[in-house]
Amino acid sequence: MGRYTVKVKDVGSYFNRSVNIIGIVVEFSIPCKSNGSDYCTILKIIDQSQNDHELSVNVFMTSINALPHIRAHKDIILLCNVRIENYEQNPFVIFCKTSSFALFDGRVSDDFRPYQVSPTFQLVDSDKDSVRRMRNWSQISSFDAGISQHVVSLEDIEGKAFVDLVCKVLHVCEVSSGKWMLFVWDGTDAPPISINTKITDEEQNALLLHIEPVRLPEDVLRNFPHVGTVLRIVADEVYEELGVHFQIVGNWVRMRNLQCKTKSGLWKGVLTPATKCRPLSEKDNSVIYRLRVCNERILERGRIPSTASLNSDILTVTGNERVGFATLLDLLLSPLLYGGYKCVVRMVAVYPSQTKDFRSPVGNYRIRMTLEDPTARIHALLCLENAEEFFCGYPDVDTLTNKMNKLLGVEGCEFSPRNPPWVHCCIGFHSSDESDAIGSRDFHVCNTRLVA
Repeated sequence: MGRYTVKVKDVGSYFNRSVNIIGIVVEFSIPCKSNGSDYCTILKIIDQSQNDHELSVNVFMTSINALPHIRAHKDIILLCNVRIENYEQNPFVIFCKTSSFALFDGRVSDDFRPYQVSPTFQLVDSDKDSVRRMRNWSQISSFDAGISQHVVSLEDIEGKAFVDLVCKVLHVCEVSSGKWMLFVWDGTDAPPISINTKITDEEQNALLLHIEPVRLPEDVLRNFPHVGTVLRIVADEVYEELGVHFQIVGNWVRMRNLQCKTKSGLWKGVLTPATKCRPLSEKDNSVIYRLRVCNERILERGRIPSTASLNSDILTVTGNERVGFATLLDLLLSPLLYGGYKCVVRMVAVYPSQTKDFRSPVGNYRIRMTLEDPTARIHALLCLENAEEFFCGYPDVDTLTNKMNKLLGVEGCEFSPRNPPWVHCCIGFHSSDESDAIGSRDFHVCNTRLVA
């Protein structure tokens, strides 16, 4: 039994008719709830007849589980009894109630079983040959990330409301009831953000340490690269069970039309109805370029943030200048129960906020600093002799205030945005519970002097 399929280049001859089509899925919108009662995704497909033209396929289902969920780069979809419509003289495909589909692994193999089918799909003998031909063609054809003026790296997102990112999807999880989050990385550092809160806001409304409500588990964080920013991408309730239906974790993608926002001085991405995802091969030129840039940056700068000076900062000095630098994520995930690292960080907040309150009634320093680098944000204590060393003794309140204003990036009036400078800082840590070394870990500033 055979099944006749129409080539992509010929679908314009079938307006208002139903046809069968087979092609490579090169892009998809993340499955979500539509404005009505059903669920939708938009696919872009190509075939041998016209691999430079992508045909749009609009799929609507009453259940999100019934939508096609693409697994990987070059996966194949067989669409049956779909309708060809016309929009401004361009054809696109509508998936109707009588339509069906099957998804196949795009890799060459002797397995021709689909990994997902719609309820009414029926496999026929000729489908095996159609899939084989599509697989063989895809092996000799490259489908890259595409050229766009909107493609940027994370280090260049400042000032842009929407961007296209070539990035690796590291993780996806439900961070609170009905709220899902993607974690992506491209090897670069997102630019530091000016802090728009007042210093005194830390008393009642402290800066967040991370976008997610609770820090991710240790086993998840250990899979994150220790250099470069991991961008959190938030999704609202329309993306039900995102972790189940977004199946390309661990792969490189091009995220198109991703909205960029900030929260509590941290970058975040936002999924919108216009956001699309294009699976990429690790051999894609854009992926190779991103990895090469990351490796070159590590060779040149090590763990130093890309926007920080390679020279010693004049604001602070540390006790051991020959020790190499670490990132804050290195500190968070160190397998040791106690130890210390030298980092390049920004001090974005301090508690107490008033320098007159830095010392207890008996005269001891007791301060909590909020430190950040491109990989993480932490609280670190500055107390007792470590604080005495940091401040070079016990300067008067006015002198101490001037020093702290430089560290915190305070310029002009208290309502002006703050842009804290990068400084060198030694950070020690200790874990109180050997069975939960990461969760029970506390940090403290040590072996550092403020010399400004």
